[in-house]
Amino acid sequence: MQLPRHKKNLTLAERIHIVIEGTDTPAGRFFDVVLLIGIALSVVVVMLDSVLYLRLQYGTLFLYAEWFFTILFTIEYLLRLYSAPNRKRYAFSFFGVIDLLALLPSYLSYFFVGTQYLLVVRILRILRIFRVFKLKSYMQQAGFLAAAFRTSQHKIIVFFLSLLLLVTIFGSVMYVVEGPENGYTSIPKSIYWAVVTLTTVGYGDISPKTPIGQAIASMVMIMGYSIIAVPTGIFTAELSRTMRPQLHPITCPKCGKFGHASNAKFCDRCGHDLHL
Repeated sequence: MQLPRHKKNLTLAERIHIVIEGTDTPAGRFFDVVLLIGIALSVVVVMLDSVLYLRLQYGTLFLYAEWFFTILFTIEYLLRLYSAPNRKRYAFSFFGVIDLLALLPSYLSYFFVGTQYLLVVRILRILRIFRVFKLKSYMQQAGFLAAAFRTSQHKIIVFFLSLLLLVTIFGSVMYVVEGPENGYTSIPKSIYWAVVTLTTVGYGDISPKTPIGQAIASMVMIMGYSIIAVPTGIFTAELSRTMRPQLHPITCPKCGKFGHASNAKFCDRCGHDLHL
């Protein structure tokens, strides 16, 4: 964001907005770097406070630090809200919601014990680093991932619905075969076993005891190795297609190669000028 030419005519809200959102200004860059350091330190404090022996020794220090960051981020949120050109739009934007959620756990801890540990949601605010350091290339790569997911989501949804049907069938069969005496006390618990077995996690808290049940379990395990790769393959194929450069139907007049990148000026095979 560039500074306006007539600084003297700026209102207080506009000046604050330039500092908060102006990554191209010295003050804006300084503000963002300090903010990112504060976010990282506040998350570290919450994480250390969850360690029992550290909390017993430094609990009071952690409490003061937590409230220091909470007050700091509250002031920052109010300034963002005050200086935003469209306050409603900021309040309901992605970063606006995250900024608010980063504050609520501290205040809710007065009414609900343990909610202060939800402050780790502040780590999501570190996403501002993409804006601060202008990592456009990384954002472009993230865009490829998002586009690949959008194009493959219908296939993945169908796959997971089929998987849900499969574990329901296997769970119901195991409930009938093994029964409550072997730990399969209900169909939902048997479905849980089917999910754990099919995903090859294998907690071992429930296991078949009868020969038929063990045969079914073996079939589910073998099936799991092939099934677990399906969504990965779907997504990878769509990602490859998304990242593949779009070729224009241009034929090289020298070597005859058909199809070149949209911004290509020379043939990538022989080097001949494509526009001659």
